[in-house]
Amino acid sequence: MAQSIGILTAGGDSPGLNAAIRGVGKAAIGAYGMHVIGFRDGFRGLMQDRTMRLSGSELSGILTVGGTILGTSRDKPNKMPVGNEVLDMTGAMIDTYRKYNLDALVCLGGGGTAKNAYHLMQSGLNVITLPKTIDNDVAMTDMTFGFDTALGIATEAIDRLHSTAHSHHRIIVVELMGHNAGWLTLGAGLSGGADVILIPELPYDIQVVAEAIKQRKLRGSGFSIVAVSEGALSREDAASMAHARTKKKEAEGEKAKGKAGARLATLELQMKDRTLNLSRQLEELTGLESRVTILGHLQRGGTPSAADRLLATRLGAACAKLIHQGVFGVMVAARGDGAEPVPLGEVVGKRKVVPLDHEWIQTA
Repeated sequence: MAQSIGILTAGGDSPGLNAAIRGVGKAAIGAYGMHVIGFRDGFRGLMQDRTMRLSGSELSGILTVGGTILGTSRDKPNKMPVGNEVLDMTGAMIDTYRKYNLDALVCLGGGGTAKNAYHLMQSGLNVITLPKTIDNDVAMTDMTFGFDTALGIATEAIDRLHSTAHSHHRIIVVELMGHNAGWLTLGAGLSGGADVILIPELPYDIQVVAEAIKQRKLRGSGFSIVAVSEGALSREDAASMAHARTKKKEAEGEKAKGKAGARLATLELQMKDRTLNLSRQLEELTGLESRVTILGHLQRGGTPSAADRLLATRLGAACAKLIHQGVFGVMVAARGDGAEPVPLGEVVGKRKVVPLDHEWIQTA
């Protein structure tokens, strides 16, 4: 009997998702004669039994399309908003899986998706994941699809900001995405020729940053580009956050944990506008006009790059082969020019951040 597989995309959208859907689907159908079903809007669609047929016609023409034809959401199987409640809907998802007699469920997403897929695996389902995110922070894989496209967009943005910064003798502070990993900002800062690069892995000293900009001015460069990750913190803020997290971890009793959690949330809220504050501080310390550009979701939209199409396609094809071989409970990781299965238990709960001895940091 032919195998049947389901596919869903979860978490934030990312360039290359459609290429991955196509890679899995075409290999599954063409090479192994499988039946393929798509679930709409991530784990919510699996819970609600909302499907989309994935055959040759549906997979045709989507390689170059951004976003995901299946739609996506950030819903979690065991913590899903339903009406005014948050419920564990794992049972409903298992029922849908069994209704279609699925041999495997393919989940395309980042670290959160891997965690949710692992939960379903522990509930008895055959799951397999593919690593996507523009942040490149999924553990145990060389690269995630979506990263290369976002890197190109961010680099082009920095390229374009140079002319305005130079013409007006300004500091341009450009904020890039990446959560708590600095891959995107570091890569774009290097390839775009940023003068200062601030990433979460290296808390910064505002005085040192300002002095570097002033030294540039003395050497005749009356402008500076500061590439800053959305997760970057000053040394003072990093120390405050670390202290608040430690207090929350050490708190005993529900009331104490609630207070510690509230203090941490308040601190995070106070730091929400830290890029704007950074710009104001640099203006005061250097005497140069400073402007902020926040790229936001521009970085993960549009047509995927050739590198992301290739990565997503080959990981998708490798995924179909693993399913045919009966290999489940794994993430299909990029390894050099190939792919290899990594047990989900080794991926969940980890984040790949920039090592302080990484070649990109040494180069910068």
